[in-house]
Amino acid sequence: MDMLIDRLSDPRFLAMMFAAIAAMATVLTIALPLVSSDPMEKRMKLLAVERSAMRERERARLGRGGDKVALRQSPRQAILDVVNRFNLGKWVGEEAARDLLVQAGYRGPSPYMTFLVARMLTPIVMVFFGIFYLFVLNAINQPPLVKVGIVIGLAYLGMHTPKLYLKNKISKRQLSIKRAFPDALDLLLICVESGMSIEAAFRRVSDEIGRASLPLAEELMLTTAELSYLQDRRMAYENLQKRVQLDGVKAVCVALQQAERYGTPLGTSLRVMAQENRDMRMMEAEKKAAGLPPKLTVPMIIFFLPVLFVVIMGPAVMKVSKIM
Repeated sequence: MDMLIDRLSDPRFLAMMFAAIAAMATVLTIALPLVSSDPMEKRMKLLAVERSAMRERERARLGRGGDKVALRQSPRQAILDVVNRFNLGKWVGEEAARDLLVQAGYRGPSPYMTFLVARMLTPIVMVFFGIFYLFVLNAINQPPLVKVGIVIGLAYLGMHTPKLYLKNKISKRQLSIKRAFPDALDLLLICVESGMSIEAAFRRVSDEIGRASLPLAEELMLTTAELSYLQDRRMAYENLQKRVQLDGVKAVCVALQQAERYGTPLGTSLRVMAQENRDMRMMEAEKKAAGLPPKLTVPMIIFFLPVLFVVIMGPAVMKVSKIM
């Protein structure tokens, strides 16, 4: 430990370490773009596989196709064995977690099995960490009862850590969709008014909007597949609404369902929805801009006003000190 402290206090060693870290970061910055693949292309390939699987499933269900094909990939055998052996679906499973996984972009049984295993392992890891930190290292000088309470709190936190991760993933995904959705509606309106069907318009918009928002392109591509293969087309819009859980998307889905049911022109509905979503985006931008002055008040008082007082009062104080 003394040798480590001496090393960390040596300026030459610190300079060499920081230089090595900087060189490694430079190499990674240059090399990663060359070896990384395009996430848009990867997602579109996965959606193409899922669309073909959906087509085969519908054909098998209607008796016009061959063998039945699974819509989702099967979970890994090791994860499946752990879930079945410990009966995790009964002890740590939640029905709401399936909806959260879909909203976060994880579909099929494999992410749900991984979620169950994570809910089992994270409390155990947190408990062992708390016992080692509190009782072995004795880092906190507290009574044993307080330490036991901290360990129980860590176990509770570990139980809810996977859900917190999912909610964070959902919020990032919804933010990406919310920012790109008005532009996607404008493109959808242009496609529909040019004579395209709604399926072709969704497919074309998903190809164009992928650079701005990959989650939105994925959702539109799935909606295209569902519109093509589901018997009730309204279910495709309902599924899109459930997967995204945004007010603007919900309003558009309701308008599309009404246009599908009553035969109203899609162009008129989409034009109104596009204008409303643009207004909503502008209102959110104005709301954030209006909230900046209160947020900047404290930093200005702490960082700007002392500097201004020093600059303004400094020469006068120096002259007064020289005179005195």
